[in-house]
Amino acid sequence: MARRWSEGHSKSILCVGVSSGPEGLLASGSESGEVTVWSQEGNVIGRLTLPGEEDSTSVVFSPAAPSQLYVSHGDLVSVLDPRNLKGPVEEFQGAGEEEINALALNNTGSTLAVADDSGAVRVLELPGGKVCRTLRRHTNICSSVAFRPHRPNNLVSAGLDMQVMLWGLQKTRPLWTLNLQDVAEEEDDHQQRPGQLFNPPLVHCVSVASCGNVVACAAGDGRVHLMRIGSGSKLEQQGAVKAHSQGASQAHFVSFLSHPHWLVSGGNDGQVALWDLSKHPLVTPEAKAQTKVTAAPRRKRKSKAKTKVETEKEDVEEEVAASAEEVTEEKPGPKLSISHGDKVNWLCPALLKGEASVVVADQSSCLTVYPLSQL
Repeated sequence: MARRWSEGHSKSILCVGVSSGPEGLLASGSESGEVTVWSQEGNVIGRLTLPGEEDSTSVVFSPAAPSQLYVSHGDLVSVLDPRNLKGPVEEFQGAGEEEINALALNNTGSTLAVADDSGAVRVLELPGGKVCRTLRRHTNICSSVAFRPHRPNNLVSAGLDMQVMLWGLQKTRPLWTLNLQDVAEEEDDHQQRPGQLFNPPLVHCVSVASCGNVVACAAGDGRVHLMRIGSGSKLEQQGAVKAHSQGASQAHFVSFLSHPHWLVSGGNDGQVALWDLSKHPLVTPEAKAQTKVTAAPRRKRKSKAKTKVETEKEDVEEEVAASAEEVTEEKPGPKLSISHGDKVNWLCPALLKGEASVVVADQSSCLTVYPLSQL
């Protein structure tokens, strides 16, 4: 049964994060610089309006120090003590070149990635917030970043240029780039009906499974695009799940269920869905074998595709789509589908008092908590 957490904000909530610490605190950020810290029961522990009153666009707890909460607002990052929200403990001025859209911390809490409207990804050393790298390859807004678990120097970025990039932080050029527009256009060449509108796959959210090898991107074409990273950090295969009837705004792997390939997605269609990707042919080679996918996976390092590479990609895409359809026939659609009713701004999977849950932020000033216990 859904629960609503209210009285924490006066404006639309834009982002939610959960601490890995023993208290399991949650934090949310909203328009006009509001930040609220919640208990597991949904009680407000603290509230703060940040100086400047610019939108709080991302909230991230340090995995190494749960008493540190990082919040982006405008082009700066504030470090807060979630138990004592009297004001920033520290500020990283100019952490972004323009307005920041997303933050990500690596497993050790030693590196903070900052994605901004200029398309740049800045990498900050912690503590201190010194900029040690600026990664510039996105040609439009960089909307989301995520570190690969257990690989503190591997970072995935995605943006409104429809590109997904894997970075090794020792270098300032990506290890590989995947243009989702090319992938989507090839798929739609085969599936699009006359007169059907094409929504470009602008990427709004990127997540990496706890295994570190599967990437999911929520995109404007309603799909959750999937990538598998192979040995040597190569892009081994790509695929997609048709998740939403309108743009998909959120996709997050859930780390506390029976395996690392559960994924929760949300979209502009007001739907929240839980997916079991463990049988998806991109995730499980056994499933691929059962569905007779025989072609070698495409490996792409550079964003400039040649005709041969495009042909290979088309072949692989057709086979991935076909195999996914065959697998889906056994267990169609999501394992759990929730009609939330409002556009989803943010999803946060969380264990609340031992119960698997997803916290949903939408256009309102309240949070909604749905249990995943039907599984």
